[in-house]
Amino acid sequence: MSNYRQLVRDLAEPTRGLRDAIPEVWSGFAAMHHAAVAEGAVPARIKELTALAIAVVKQCDGCIAYHAKAAARAGATAEEVAEMLGVALLMDGGTASVYGPRAWQAYHEFSDQSPPQAHQPEAVPAPQAGRP
Repeated sequence: MSNYRQLVRDLAEPTRGLRDAIPEVWSGFAAMHHAAVAEGAVPARIKELTALAIAVVKQCDGCIAYHAKAAARAGATAEEVAEMLGVALLMDGGTASVYGPRAWQAYHEFSDQSPPQAHQPEAVPAPQAGRP
């Protein structure tokens, strides 16, 4: 998955179709969603970060896209996202090592920031002839 903005666009039409087919159920879900991520004792950005970590553990690319976008809009920083993805990795292990980077990429796509470059270890100079 390399374009989370496109994934959100791709899901728009089938989402509308399902919403139209089950309006009462969808309305209930939408109300619950709004209430669950609203500002409260826990800030909305922390709730979105939590939802993003859960999306990683649940292995849901659509959920990753939506909650990465919402976390970026709520003001979550790259450092907060990285730490929360670390918690997802702790709790889920191997699959989070695949879906965590997807969430990282999605956050950066929606925050309009480039992800930091991976740290490259410095080369160790080769010993010179006659020297240990």
